[in-house]
Formats: sequence, structure tokens, C-alpha cells
Amino acid sequence: MEKPYKYLKKSVILEKMRSGQVANCLKLNVSNQAAFEIAAMSGIDSMWVCREHTANDWNNLEPQSAVAKLYGCDLIVRVEKGSYSDMVKPLELDTTGIMIPHVRSGQEAMDIARSTRFYPLGERAWDGGNADGKYCAIDTQRYMEYSNSEKLVIVQIENPDGLAAIEDICSVDGIDMVFFGPGDLSQSYGIPGQITHPRIAEARRIVAECAQRHGKFAGTVTTPELLPQVIAEGYRFVNIGADVHALHQSYAAELERFASVMNATARGGTAAV
Repeated sequence: MEKPYKYLKKSVILEKMRSGQVANCLKLNVSNQAAFEIAAMSGIDSMWVCREHTANDWNNLEPQSAVAKLYGCDLIVRVEKGSYSDMVKPLELDTTGIMIPHVRSGQEAMDIARSTRFYPLGERAWDGGNADGKYCAIDTQRYMEYSNSEKLVIVQIENPDGLAAIEDICSVDGIDMVFFGPGDLSQSYGIPGQITHPRIAEARRIVAECAQRHGKFAGTVTTPELLPQVIAEGYRFVNIGADVHALHQSYAAELERFASVMNATARGGTAAV
């Protein structure tokens, strides 16, 4: 049997970021398969699903990974903070990468890299018999080289401790990206939700500057208004929306159109639908 190296998927967002382009992402809170596939069909570079805050489970993640590959987009899984298996399992399912929340120190970043990277970057537990290793159909060296180069390990900076340790965190080999989380940091600063506050803006700048200096990619969530600024600061991975926001806006728009038609009908006129 011909070894299926051609099925080793290259990361869309890594390819973009390595060439200096900006990669985009949608966060998905709804784990319904149809909703997930609709998002994958949209043309987005990547999707971010969450096991920190949502009930998304392993039985959902397995088909989600397959759907993402079918439509040519990347899948990032924000993991639970627990054992090393919580970090490794999404990679074994052949998702593009993992995001670890609330990383607070250089030592924690080192522990993450050691658990999620193969030799020579780390000591990740080796199986090879799952989707990412093409079920033992590729040789060990090729599998490990592919995993180390095409699978992302992302750490989130969203606490004052993590911000204070940003130099140590960014200096760790095996970490691809530092992702600035303004929401939880704003709460720590006593200004919850104020992501345009000067203290948050300064923290965001510090994270991007340090990431670039250490050869890491910088990512964050953003709004259309903030997008030009975060790109200018050096961010090359941006989450531009979420399924729950899109659903709210879509449903509200449909109801508004309905109300417009009903009001026009009540006045004896017509309205565009």
C-alpha cells in the first residue's frame, strides 16, 4: 500500500502567517454538526472550538475534525486544563492545534511544550495509531516531523501573572503562538469587558511586541473597529466573530424584516422582503 503522505494536511493558518499574511478564525460555541459544517463552508481560515467553557465532547470533536479537513479549514481546540491527555487527544484526532487557557509562567509553558511536542522539542506520548498518524500508515520519523511543524501549540495570556511572565513564556521552544485574551484580563484589572481601555491596549501591545521578538506568532480576538490597530501591532491571527453572535444578528434581522412587512401591510402598503 502506498503510504498516505499526501493526506497529511498542511495548516492553512500556519502557511498564511509564515508568509506574513493575516489568518482569520471563528469561535464556535454551538456543537451541532450542521451548524459546524455551515461555518466550515463559509471560507473561513480556521475555527476555534472550546472544551474550557462548553460541553463539546470527544464524540463531537472527531467528526468536527473530519469536516474541517473536508472544507479545507483549520480546527483549533481550546482544551481543558488537566492532564497531558487533555492536550494530546485533540492532536491525535488530527485537529490543527490546541489552545491552552490561562498560562501564567514560563515553567508552565515549558511543561506544555514538553507534553505536546515530539523529539527533539519535547517528550509527547507517542501512539501513531490515530487519525493524525494515519493509523500507523506513515513512518515514525515522518509522523513526528509533521506533527512538530504543522500542528500548533497556542498559549493564552489572559491574567496579570501571564503578562508579567511574557518574556519567559515567549522564550519557550515548541510554543507557536501567544494568544492575548482581553476579556479575562479586563476582569483582573477591575474593568470587565472594557477591551478598548488603555490598560488593555497596552497589555495587548506588550504581548505582540514580545511574541515577535522571540519569533512567535501573536493572536487575539478583535472587532472590525480594532482590526487595523491589532494588525499594525503585529497580530497575524485574529478571531473575527462567533457563531452565537451571528445567530443573534441573523434572527434579529429576520424578525425586523417580518415586522417591516407586517407594519406595511397594516398600513395598506407593501415592503421589500
